[in-house]
Amino acid sequence: MKLAFEDIYVPGTSVIIERTLSKLIERGAVRGRVLIPREFVYFFESMARSGSAVGLLGLEELSAIRSTSSEEMGVSIEIVDGDHKLPLQLDQRFLDHLVVDIAKRMGAKVLTHDKIQYASCRALNVDAMLIEYGDEGLLWFERYFDQETLSLHIKEGAPIMAKKGRPGEWRLVVVDENPVKRNDAELLIEEIVRKARSGEGIIENEKQGLMLIQLGDYRIVVVSPPINTAYELTITRPIARLKLEDYNLPEKLVRRLDEKAEGILVAGAPGMGKTTFAQALAEYYSRKGRIVKTVESPRDMRLPNIVSQYSKHYATSRDLHDILLLSRPDYTVFDEMRDDDDFMVYVDLRLAGIGMIGVVHATSSIDAIQRFIRRVDIGMIPSIIDTVIFIDRGRVAKVYELLLTVRLPTGLREADLARPVVEVRDFLTGELEYEIYVFGEQTVVVPVKRVQRELLSDRVTSIVKKVLPEANVSIDNGIVIIDMPKRIYSQNTVKLIRKLKRKLDKMGYDVEVRLI
Repeated sequence: MKLAFEDIYVPGTSVIIERTLSKLIERGAVRGRVLIPREFVYFFESMARSGSAVGLLGLEELSAIRSTSSEEMGVSIEIVDGDHKLPLQLDQRFLDHLVVDIAKRMGAKVLTHDKIQYASCRALNVDAMLIEYGDEGLLWFERYFDQETLSLHIKEGAPIMAKKGRPGEWRLVVVDENPVKRNDAELLIEEIVRKARSGEGIIENEKQGLMLIQLGDYRIVVVSPPINTAYELTITRPIARLKLEDYNLPEKLVRRLDEKAEGILVAGAPGMGKTTFAQALAEYYSRKGRIVKTVESPRDMRLPNIVSQYSKHYATSRDLHDILLLSRPDYTVFDEMRDDDDFMVYVDLRLAGIGMIGVVHATSSIDAIQRFIRRVDIGMIPSIIDTVIFIDRGRVAKVYELLLTVRLPTGLREADLARPVVEVRDFLTGELEYEIYVFGEQTVVVPVKRVQRELLSDRVTSIVKKVLPEANVSIDNGIVIIDMPKRIYSQNTVKLIRKLKRKLDKMGYDVEVRLI
């Protein structure tokens, strides 16, 4: 029973996770009895055992409350049981409901950062205190970011490292030689989580040993045990927000993007600027009056409010498919396509007539196309992908267009071997660079230039051998080298060599004769 003039408090999960309660006790803002639901201990212990950083933070706060409370400070901590039957798996929503019920039963005041929980208490006539977040300025990691910092790498027990430069041209720099202490890493995670939960960001994903957070312009990956042996944070921030015009694209490519390209792949190695280009393309289409939506993981593109940005972590592939199919955007940007579900959503929406821009990791343009080969029939590929844009060091390095034809593939000789062939051509020059076709039961990707060189080399060798059967022939950098025995060298041989030189010169080769 509550005694006269005695204050009783019940903290919500938010003030435990963000370590607010121990600070309130230290400052003297909370005096009296503090009731801690026993289920809090079970919940945070379970999370900590599964590798959650939030679980560890919660347990440490409960321990800190114990150490700060004392009779001299006028604070007593009591562990209490709720009246509810426990669910199979505890979650924050259940615990916060439990807090309100305990407060109502005990005549206590709920302490919370959560505006929704505060409104719920008022609706149920339960006393509550909404603790506003103070403006604490920059997080301590932000002082390491300058205009050329691409990412910051913080690992417990190691110096703080940063990548500086531009996409594709960066250097790794030690920005703080002092090894990061575990306590500093925990406090940083706590502050990041608090800011994200207060509305400044969003926790995209949290599971065993992993948290993925978008905080303003910062994309933060937190890896902890059991995945890692220690706490590790990787924090990235885009250093530039480019418009499509900043890429100085050829007019021919701009016209294609405006008029024809609807199945676009943006490919490149990690850190080369793929997402930055896709962001510029999305913003460009939005300015052109097109309805643009994005699917991201996490949502780190900086786009106008008119562009809807969806997260893969909060919806299934089926949900995203249905949302996009029913809302019918003109273009959908699918960032970081990785697994079969991602590619099949891209394929289904493209075949439904929605313009698609997919972002994939690839070390070459043809590698990006091969991601689709085992997932769809090759005859469908040009209907799904019409333009491949390869990004290297922040610039457009290569553009391919895909066409379907029926003919004899390069290198095959028998006419009855004609078949459907996907041609991969350099969009700007029209030059054929790759052919994709099925031979037997295997899908073959043929580098046409190399095959043509090999065929031409065989032809040159055959021409020389017909004239000089005993000669050895090799080709090096456009020079045909003829090694022939001295014993067969004669005036007649000299005439034959002159004829060979004239013939090979027309084919673009120089000739060098060596006697052995």
